[in-house]
Amino acid sequence: MDAAQKKAQQLIDDNAVMVFSKSYCPYCANTKRVLDGLDAKYGLLELNEESDGDEIQAALVKLTGQRTVPNVFIGQQHIGGNSDLETVVRNGKGGKSIKELLRAAGAFELGASSGSDEE
Repeated sequence: MDAAQKKAQQLIDDNAVMVFSKSYCPYCANTKRVLDGLDAKYGLLELNEESDGDEIQAALVKLTGQRTVPNVFIGQQHIGGNSDLETVVRNGKGGKSIKELLRAAGAFELGASSGSDEE
């Protein structure tokens, strides 16, 4: 595994929710807005602001098959991009609501309101 793959995997492993983004991307901005609206804590890497951002994005393509950003992981599971996250917010995944997935992953700050599971 090369350095970019190791870095990407470490970030995924170390964060309940991990978002690989580009600072100028409107879809990335929407993903961050959605997660902020859910009061979820998440790791964020703006690939265009990293010297190895292109290499990390290439490593993510190998890992997920997804070439675009945002590239979202919850509980170390690949969710996909912005539209995939929005689908999970609307419909849940694996029989769990988005808040249940976030709670199970540990994505809520201690004392933060994670609210009910109703959207």
